[in-house]
Amino acid sequence: MSAIRIGNCSGFYGDRLSAFREMLEGGPLDYLTGDYLAELTMLILGKDTFKDPSLGYARTFVKQAEDALGLALEQGVKVVVNAGGVNPRGLADKLREVATGLGLDPRIAHVEGDDIRDQVADLGLLHDTYGNPLTANAYLGAFGIASALTHGADVVVTGRVTDASVVVGPAIAHFGWTPDSYDALAGAVVAGHIIECGTQATGGNFSGFLDLVSTSSTGEKRPITEAGPLGFPIAELAEDGSMMITKHDGTGGAVTVDTVTAQLVYEIQTTKYLNPDVTVDLTSLRLEQVGDDRVAVTGISGSAPPEQLKACLNYFAGFRNSAEFVVTGLDCEPKVEWVKAQVEAALGDDRPAKVVWSGIGPVQKDAETEEGASLLLRVTAFDPSADKVGKALTAPIIELALGSYPGFSVTRMPGPGTAYGVYRPAYISRSVVQHTVVHHDGSTEVIDDPETADVPVDPQEGQRPSPYPAPMDTLTRRIPLGTFVHGRSGDKGGDANIGLWVKNDGHPKYAERVTWLTKFMSRRRVRELIPEAADLDIEVYVLPNLGGVNVLIHGLLDEGVAATARFDPQAKGLAEWIRSRLVNIEGNVL
Repeated sequence: MSAIRIGNCSGFYGDRLSAFREMLEGGPLDYLTGDYLAELTMLILGKDTFKDPSLGYARTFVKQAEDALGLALEQGVKVVVNAGGVNPRGLADKLREVATGLGLDPRIAHVEGDDIRDQVADLGLLHDTYGNPLTANAYLGAFGIASALTHGADVVVTGRVTDASVVVGPAIAHFGWTPDSYDALAGAVVAGHIIECGTQATGGNFSGFLDLVSTSSTGEKRPITEAGPLGFPIAELAEDGSMMITKHDGTGGAVTVDTVTAQLVYEIQTTKYLNPDVTVDLTSLRLEQVGDDRVAVTGISGSAPPEQLKACLNYFAGFRNSAEFVVTGLDCEPKVEWVKAQVEAALGDDRPAKVVWSGIGPVQKDAETEEGASLLLRVTAFDPSADKVGKALTAPIIELALGSYPGFSVTRMPGPGTAYGVYRPAYISRSVVQHTVVHHDGSTEVIDDPETADVPVDPQEGQRPSPYPAPMDTLTRRIPLGTFVHGRSGDKGGDANIGLWVKNDGHPKYAERVTWLTKFMSRRRVRELIPEAADLDIEVYVLPNLGGVNVLIHGLLDEGVAATARFDPQAKGLAEWIRSRLVNIEGNVL
């Protein structure tokens, strides 16, 4: 059976609206998928339902459907998206309304059953501080999507399935895989993971962007920085689970072994990638560049899925607010200490529950611009009461304007606090969830659970390299780690992950560099390179076929991206920081 072409048109809620049409017009596809959900997105969509219970889905997809659903139907391209958020039924109904207005009659199905809010008390998932969650959703697998497609759906809308499931479902439907087709399912999960974040697989957020070349439709090669918007990725998936990762000809960006690796190591945890349908062995796969913008991914092995399902819970935690001071010129350190002391004294005993200070610097010496001679000092406050982070916080700050350090200023005028939530993962029995498909004809079907295995869900269970650094060569150079190491980082709730791997640039010492990196990146080394993680739990996992390691730092982002006061709340720049750190690299690998 020939391979199927599955494209992606969205990597997050807010991605390029025109991508839906671009992917349909750019070349042949069998399926078009979109990923709109993240932990923070579920919180945002949950808040939407408080304003209007009929909402709770990604409204940007409605706009995309208004623009080009007719084109998808004309071409026979099936559409699968998780844009249903916390209200997949509501989105399905809205799409039918839109289609009717356009004179279209698509067969629309949706998948539900992931919402477990009514069961959190029985499951012991009430938060000790925050009580009931605002949203609580289990991550469902792909067999519901597959059934909807097999029953003739043109469009399948889901809630909180795993990101990869929107790709796995079409593959199951097309190839007729069964729940024990582990290797094939694992391949589809890998394909889904690679293309789920859109242009991150074609050069977006890629540490080696300066070396990437984009090929136009006429064969002209230009740096990706000059080649226009990046094209979205496509997985040409074969029946055995192997695949070719590519993109439409003539679109911006590039598909290389390194851009694909960058996405493979993004937001993973151990060497086992757990999904509701299969457990993927990330050490098994192999990558090969087989042409311009064509990377083959082969050798993927899978095994039975874990007994439990992961769930995403978002709790309303209170309100937050912040202010940024500009500190300029000489004596910055005492200026900072003075204003901090003044603000702390002004807040007094009736202060917000949590006050966090963070500085951004340093100041350049003999700077030729005022901005270069300045640093930013940020104070962020959190409290269950909106009042305590509103004027109670900002008024004392502004009152200091004429009575504090020389050059006192703030980057913006104060405003009211905003609501924030905290994220917590949970692992629940599959029996709790009724994975349900509502077919396009209105009939319903409950998806049976697959055979499972006792796979550890604790990320501390797994393969680790030696905790000791590699022995040093007598000839070393102190240079940035990123000299020959790429990186990609991101968030999983309160945890941060960093994938680091040796550049696939044909260097004759590539193998030696991989050996060096896997020995060098110990837990102790991570603490040295990221001092903020010195007291945190750190795991390091070797990914030999990808030429690198994955680093998991527990708790670096506090209770999730909406609850942290960090400068980089989603850890997107963490890999770039660690690549910029100076390390001793032996001469025999340079």
